[in-house]
Amino acid sequence: MEPATAMRASRARRSRGYAWEDALVKRLRGTPNWYGVRLGSPSAALPDVLAVNNESKSLMIIEAKSGTGTTLQVPADQIKRCVKWTMTLGAYQTRSVVLAFKFLSKKRVGTSTYTGRKLREFYKKWDCSDEPVSCVCTYEGLTYALSDGERIEKILSDFDMPFRSRWVYRASPES
Repeated sequence: MEPATAMRASRARRSRGYAWEDALVKRLRGTPNWYGVRLGSPSAALPDVLAVNNESKSLMIIEAKSGTGTTLQVPADQIKRCVKWTMTLGAYQTRSVVLAFKFLSKKRVGTSTYTGRKLREFYKKWDCSDEPVSCVCTYEGLTYALSDGERIEKILSDFDMPFRSRWVYRASPES
């Protein structure tokens, strides 16, 4: 891939990520008692979205991933920093780390080739007592961990977001 093409692809990925984070924040702000905010650039060592409900004393730290592939991965260090933030903001009674996955309606099948498919969103809860590992979600909503390139069973439970989305799917073992 030529440098100019690689730069365009990189910008497109970043743009999709920002748009997904922004959509999550807008949905949260449109939900009674919830407030969400994007926390900034990836180099700032912050999670993607912080959401609070002061009435119910609930906190959500969200790591958001979107893309056109058949899998989306959250690196272990990003999960680790999300868990750290839930510990830092200990005043909240309910604290959750949520991995938000959005599979876009176009699927990449080659370098610059795409085919249509259904848009899907999955919200998975990370158990903060687990050791952070890289986590992968498939287009079917199934999850597994990666450790030293090896696939390890890691089933994450679905998380019910405080807003509705017509693109949310539930993973089922038969998928």
